[in-house]
Amino acid sequence: MSQYVLSIDQGTTSSRAILFDLQGNIHATRQQEFPQHFPSSGWVEHNPEDIWSSVQQTCDAVMVEECVDGDEVVAVGITNQRETTVIWDRKTGKPVYNAIVWQDRRTASYCESLKSEGLEPWVNNKTGLLIDPYFSATKIRWILENIAGVRERAERGELAFGTIDSFLLWRLTGGREHRTDATNASRTLLFNIHNQKWDSELLELFGIPESLLPEVMDSADQFGQITEGGALNGISVLGVAGDQQAALFGQTCFGIGMAKSTYGTGCFLMLNTGDKALQSKHRLLTTVAYRIKGKPTYALEGSIFIAGATIQWLRDGLQLIRNACETEPLAEGTPVDHGVYLVPAFTGLGAPYWDPNARGAIFGLTRDTGIKEIVTAGLQSVCYQTKDLQKAMEKDGIRPVNLRVDGGMVANNWVLQFLADILGARVDRPSLVETTALGAAYLAGLEAGVYSSLDELSELWRCDRNFEPIMPKEHRDKLYDGWIQAVQKL
Repeated sequence: MSQYVLSIDQGTTSSRAILFDLQGNIHATRQQEFPQHFPSSGWVEHNPEDIWSSVQQTCDAVMVEECVDGDEVVAVGITNQRETTVIWDRKTGKPVYNAIVWQDRRTASYCESLKSEGLEPWVNNKTGLLIDPYFSATKIRWILENIAGVRERAERGELAFGTIDSFLLWRLTGGREHRTDATNASRTLLFNIHNQKWDSELLELFGIPESLLPEVMDSADQFGQITEGGALNGISVLGVAGDQQAALFGQTCFGIGMAKSTYGTGCFLMLNTGDKALQSKHRLLTTVAYRIKGKPTYALEGSIFIAGATIQWLRDGLQLIRNACETEPLAEGTPVDHGVYLVPAFTGLGAPYWDPNARGAIFGLTRDTGIKEIVTAGLQSVCYQTKDLQKAMEKDGIRPVNLRVDGGMVANNWVLQFLADILGARVDRPSLVETTALGAAYLAGLEAGVYSSLDELSELWRCDRNFEPIMPKEHRDKLYDGWIQAVQKL
């Protein structure tokens, strides 16, 4: 009797396999980190084989160690770090180069040249995106242009491109399925979000052969049966979504105006706009939130490149802490107006600035500054960047006044209270914060018929705690003004 849905949650720094029961509760989870590669300043890469190995091992572990048989799993869902780009050989499955990660900024000068030609409004009208190294198209082009023989092989139809979901699906199905879903396609700079098709004019602009591209499916769809997944063999992949869209789905933000913010490696605030692809005038992104039965639902999104990665840097780079859990007591013992601002622009600044050349800095250091002030400033930087996104959405006419939050950082009560204070908005933390993986499970379960409707899924959402703003507005504004001044000094 099938009683579980398994989610493969392939993130920027680790891969996880999470087994959910049909009520959306976690039955078991396994996680494995994998190496990050930084071959040059602003470059970030992964070895695709490391990703594949980590997915295999976590899936096998969660199935074997929990003594779960394949016939107990109704479906598999995949959610993934978005925009990260892999090109591989169709015959061997071997990548022609490392995966170029979403954080990578190597194509910044090329993007600037396109913008200087006035092409950004035209691209934005088609894709809802800005011209930025963040997205997949310029990464694909870089591989085609810089790795010997790759363009010729691509022109001959010998190679395949995919975001990480496509690469994993290819491997899981033994190379039989070259597919992605509409949410991941909408992050490539090659997909027209209005007609839901790969765009020939964009392919021509970036010099990318259409033969490289995967078939675009709904987010809940028949992606293929697993044959090379060890303990998962025989189970079908029935749900796929990029990590932020999966989190929106897992938070059951199905109504227009509902918003979620995820605090993982980066921070992503996404607001459901229904069947209207609203175009931002303040450099937010328009994206596909999910597509079910051929019908796309859209969202406005603000993307922050560095959130939880700031705490990782404080731990591993500066070695100010040994574990992320140490940050909460340090912040609790520090006044919020300590005067230090940490701007974590390690790989540039995302929305609403979109400055790929910005680099991180710490302002306001004095002889009295110590570890607790710098750590607290790191936590606050995540909240200030969220405020940047809220301000941009407000200028576009939609102000999120209630956020559903998820991701690793939301276990920190101090962060969520400061977030509510600096936003002047209520913050809701769900009982289950693994909403990215949960969203993939819900999509797969929806396609499998485990869930009958979005309304049924909405009834499964449970709140753990609300955080109401208590900081006076004048205090909030003063702290945020200091942040703005720090960003302007970069």
